[in-house]
Amino acid sequence: MKLIKSKYIVCLLFLWAGMLNVYGQTPDEQITVSGKVVGEDKKPIAGVAVSLQEDKTNKSVTTGADGIFTIEATTSDVLVFKYVGYRMVLKPAGEVNKGDIVLIKALIDAGDDDNVYIPFGVRKKREVTATISTISSDNLPQIPSSSLTNVFTGRLPGLAIYPSGSQQPGYDASSFLVRGRSSYNSNQEPLVLVDGIERSFSSMDLGEIESVSVLKDAATLAWYGMYAANGVIYVKTKRGSATSTSVTFDAQAGLQAPLQVARPLDSYTYATLYNEASVNNGGAPVYGAVALQAYQDGSDPIKYPNNNFVKDFTKSVAPTQRYVATVTGGNAFIKYYTLLSAYQQGGFYKGGHNDTYDANTDFNRYNLRTNLDLHVNKNLDVALDIGGRITNLTFPNAGTATFLNTVYSLPPNAFPVINPNGSYGGTSIFTQNNPQAMLEAKGASTDLVRNMIATIRAKQKMDGILKGLSGEVFYAYDIAGLYRSGFTQSYATSELKADGTYATYGTAAKVDYQGNVFSGNVRKSEFWAGFDYNRTFGKHDIKVSTRVSRANYASFGSLDARREGWSNRISYNYIQRYFLDLTASYAGSEVFAPDSRYGFFPAASAGWIISDESFMKGSTGFLDFLKIRGSYGLVGNDAIGTARRFAYNDFFTRSATGYTFGTGYTGVSGSGQLALANPFLTWEKAYKTSVGFDAKMFKQSLSISADYFYENRKDLTTASLLPSLLGQSLIYVNEGEAEYKGFEAGVNYNKNIGELNLNLFGNFTYNTSKILAINEGAGLPEYQKQLGHPISSVISPAATANTGAGYISNMLISDGIFQSQAQIDASAKQILSKDVRPGDIKYVDQNGDGVINDLDRVRTDFNFVPKAYFGFGASLSFKNFDANFLFQGTSGRSITIQQLVNAGNTNNGFLNQFSVDRWTPSNTSAPYPRLLLTDRGNNTAASDFWIRSGDYIRLKNAEIGYSLPSSFTKKLKIKQLRLYASGLNLITFDQLGDLPIDPELPESGYNSSYPYMKIYSFGVNLKF
Repeated sequence: MKLIKSKYIVCLLFLWAGMLNVYGQTPDEQITVSGKVVGEDKKPIAGVAVSLQEDKTNKSVTTGADGIFTIEATTSDVLVFKYVGYRMVLKPAGEVNKGDIVLIKALIDAGDDDNVYIPFGVRKKREVTATISTISSDNLPQIPSSSLTNVFTGRLPGLAIYPSGSQQPGYDASSFLVRGRSSYNSNQEPLVLVDGIERSFSSMDLGEIESVSVLKDAATLAWYGMYAANGVIYVKTKRGSATSTSVTFDAQAGLQAPLQVARPLDSYTYATLYNEASVNNGGAPVYGAVALQAYQDGSDPIKYPNNNFVKDFTKSVAPTQRYVATVTGGNAFIKYYTLLSAYQQGGFYKGGHNDTYDANTDFNRYNLRTNLDLHVNKNLDVALDIGGRITNLTFPNAGTATFLNTVYSLPPNAFPVINPNGSYGGTSIFTQNNPQAMLEAKGASTDLVRNMIATIRAKQKMDGILKGLSGEVFYAYDIAGLYRSGFTQSYATSELKADGTYATYGTAAKVDYQGNVFSGNVRKSEFWAGFDYNRTFGKHDIKVSTRVSRANYASFGSLDARREGWSNRISYNYIQRYFLDLTASYAGSEVFAPDSRYGFFPAASAGWIISDESFMKGSTGFLDFLKIRGSYGLVGNDAIGTARRFAYNDFFTRSATGYTFGTGYTGVSGSGQLALANPFLTWEKAYKTSVGFDAKMFKQSLSISADYFYENRKDLTTASLLPSLLGQSLIYVNEGEAEYKGFEAGVNYNKNIGELNLNLFGNFTYNTSKILAINEGAGLPEYQKQLGHPISSVISPAATANTGAGYISNMLISDGIFQSQAQIDASAKQILSKDVRPGDIKYVDQNGDGVINDLDRVRTDFNFVPKAYFGFGASLSFKNFDANFLFQGTSGRSITIQQLVNAGNTNNGFLNQFSVDRWTPSNTSAPYPRLLLTDRGNNTAASDFWIRSGDYIRLKNAEIGYSLPSSFTKKLKIKQLRLYASGLNLITFDQLGDLPIDPELPESGYNSSYPYMKIYSFGVNLKF
């Protein structure tokens, strides 16, 4: 099929615009409002309370037996209609005389607070047949953290959140996984949407967010065609209140402390271990008795220093603070929500001072948001959202990774930090590794990032053409840019020689302004336009939505990236008991060849509220509500792996090996073809099945939702097995297939016991995956094949050249540690290093050839993705006190400690705090092999020797608060004054024993990684 042409969108715009019908209104005109309130059966309802929104005089009337009422108001007022058992209705006073006011019975899961946001639509929870999990920001703790993802961890079934990479302020990002993995080409990050637009929410303030939903099955994901196969995280921002005007102010101050951080060796221990490692390599001890004694008694701190760089250059605690002010309210014509917040997170470096700059990792963020809803007239509504964010991150020019690696790994006896003559200490080996100089004489940079987001939406009722018809236009424009500035400086180090002179390394330079740099400039625009049709015919209710969309992503130095599609949805229900939803999209991606860019993605879901059936009436003693639902459909994914962009085209390089021409024998570079293009590349196809139920029991105090899910993903890209007769490889082929399956459940129990309100909640998700098809090398032994195994690997972050990095699944299987030469002689010959001795790791000979080499590596099922993840907790309130807590954890997850135990380099002898627990002839039960300075290949090879359980349960957050009595706050002219204390990452239970690492992020606080933090804070909340 042909591309959706942009002129189609333009025509749609003109069509929509031509149907606008604007009627002016005069604000604040005094009017007498009369009307009639009826039910869905058109019969009048008596006793309905009718009041004015935000009326301080508490003016209110009730409807008579005929449902009629009369009330004095202005055209700016909004009338509020309330009646027990019915949903509240808000109506502009100027529009009440136009017809009856219809109140709808509040069925279970169809009340005022039961809205569920779906792509370009909203449904009552009762109507939802898809699998959607939602949490309101009112149920989340106030934590002064630079990343919002911290407060959502463990809160929603089917959503796994885990920190990834360094936790440096401003970059403490996390990764998401919805349900499981069915593709071995990526980590399957879901699509993150804020108010329907692809945007990150991690840097938003919690005060901006109304709710977060996770869309998990094809019934909703098919709307996005080939962009949402990995799930959607849908963030809804707050909007102006329909019933009240309020001003709030939050202030928080806290302290952050590392969960784990490297514990350096003292100089005596380091020297002793270094001697041992040298002897193990056949050398002589490096440190003599005089040096060892001096390290112990500290008699000569210049010649024999004993530094603790971690203690001297990092803090045990660092400050953090957060301030948030909001204003919300409105009238019949306009509703508004405005937020301004400021957040500051101090770095945990110390020990350096410069009058011109501070090189600590200080992070500041300022958020501004205004959401406006304009009721232009009875037919036209316009929404305008404007947001901005400014972040400032200061860091040493030496670089966070370099500085931390120096602090964590520098030998304690390397040099005195400051020499007797006041110069910076250093040696010919460590010429530019002085931590104090890095902080106060290397310069500092500040990254200023500015983000602006804007969204405008207009919705026009078209009842004059067809009752229930409306048109909508939606446009979003986001820009971001990074501006780096700062100061540059360099330093020299000196080493005191035996003759009293100094050897100097490097050249010192005075502080100066560094060249300013603009980078990271990004422009994103997204356009949606279409129609909605919502009608009720007696017992039949139908909702139809159709949208065309186009998105453009532009970044400096790259070609624009574009997306385009047409999305459709039909929802039908009969007597609010039987529900059917059909969703389909026709979407395309420029990743594929021009004539193969578009695909059709259909899905269907259905629900049945079985508890409303007559044959279920006998269960009403305990069962209040039971809905069974299921869905099936196809969703695509155009993120097909690491293939080059436009892989359907052939590309050439000019750096290929050339030829020698002429009498001067001059080499001339040639041109070479990269991997052959594949014009038939296509998207991954995810066939998703989900079946579940929602239940409420015991007078709706207990709620349970549970789902079984299965996904089969086809057309995964995998290596080509075509013969290489042409001497060239093919880039990728779509011949892979994989699956995942599992179940998830969420439970909530709410009970009022006198003045105590108790809420217990929990969720659990279990999933497994399996590779069904993948192209692997010919002749590969069965124990090395991926086929039939889970999509699995452990993450080994970059540490040193010896330990390697990346995702590891193939590894050697260990069999303990060699205890004697006789044991070595009786085992297969291990050729991973030149010399194998007692104290080295023993490996299993998988193929029985008597030699341990790469042919003995085994495909393992160790996985950084847990088989199960869960969260449980409670919130309670008693009189003016309130408290809440959440435990979160994982099961079936593996981590590797190789990059920690083997951390270091030749300059420090690969020695660290774990080296103390090495094998020696007198400590044969030690957990780690013997120490070596060189020839370390046998003991650093990837193997299960270094795998540990990553299972844990963590008290993720807790909060306790006290609200001052209303009798006191009234005297202060405020609505509420609440004091509270909270904590994040408080207590962890794991299976690591005495191993001092964090199971969630093992490398944090080691090698070159910023530590993962726990946070304690105190806050004040004011409402006016």
